[in-house]
Amino acid sequence: MELFSKETKTALQAQEAALRLAFAPIAFQATRALRDFGILEVISNSGPEGLTIEEVLAHVKLSRYAVRVLLEAGLGMELLIVSEQKKYSLTKTGYFIQHDRLTRINMDFSQDICYLGMNHLKESLQEGRPAGLKELGPWDTIYPGLPLLPPEIGKSWFEFDHYYSDLAFPQALQIVFANKPRTLLDIGGNTGKWTLACTKHDADVRVTMFDLPGEIEIAAQKMKDEGVADRVSFHEANILDESLPFPQGFDAIWMSQFLDCFSEEQIVSILKRCREALTENGTIYILEPFWNRQRFKSAAFSLQQTSLYFTAMANGNSQMYHTDDFFKCIADAGLRIVEENNEMGLNYTLLKCQK
Repeated sequence: MELFSKETKTALQAQEAALRLAFAPIAFQATRALRDFGILEVISNSGPEGLTIEEVLAHVKLSRYAVRVLLEAGLGMELLIVSEQKKYSLTKTGYFIQHDRLTRINMDFSQDICYLGMNHLKESLQEGRPAGLKELGPWDTIYPGLPLLPPEIGKSWFEFDHYYSDLAFPQALQIVFANKPRTLLDIGGNTGKWTLACTKHDADVRVTMFDLPGEIEIAAQKMKDEGVADRVSFHEANILDESLPFPQGFDAIWMSQFLDCFSEEQIVSILKRCREALTENGTIYILEPFWNRQRFKSAAFSLQQTSLYFTAMANGNSQMYHTDDFFKCIADAGLRIVEENNEMGLNYTLLKCQK
């Protein structure tokens, strides 16, 4: 919590930050326009010398007016600087907007998945449901609709969902398979990336993937294509239906960036059923990014704002959790944390839990 325990700005800096928030939606769309119209790219290619408006115009299909207002907005947003010769060049921030994959993935997710729906945030907070989801489709939660999203919008969701956790997978595989589990339950397996990685890592393990019908259909085809379908089975169910029992007898249960999709009460219910699905000496592995475990303020900020995606778009009742709240859920489910590793991928935490 040290990142958020002290006031660090002068009054003038604080007012500047407040004004940036006041114009944040406009600045966001202007940044996208500078990126997507190729203006940042052509300026980046010019190096430190930069380009004049006329030189930019030679590379983009926009009017002089359009280029001018975007370049001037880019100055205020600190994406660009301009020389006495009226040549524009990228700042370090402009460089990251243009070239950093993490920033691009976050921007595309914010635009394609969240932007319109965030107009309904206050309604979502008052009613406890994802009121903004109607901007994407007629579902109660976003998850049944994921396979039905238009390809480009779906791509933005899956890239955002996978990018962070995928970076932790190689390290996590070594930890999970150090105990040589013969049976593993992958809950919320999504497109089957972790299930497939497990079968590639260990030729003897048998994996059961637990998810909704749409996700299982995609994953099942992937397992066939990869030639591992004989070692992968599927459990198709809505995990919130407590009348449906979990499959039993697993040495390991894996949940990657999954439990943050549920309220605290739901997390406790899921973990209790996971406990019953384990063998006596089995282990539950939970991979999550906790905002209070981040080294960098920008990472904590990103997770805190992602919580509001869950509020307005995904389900209306979950978030990216603080460890105090999440660890209480684990204890309430009758489980204990036997190991905590906070150095997974981009500041993910891997929890090992047992009965």
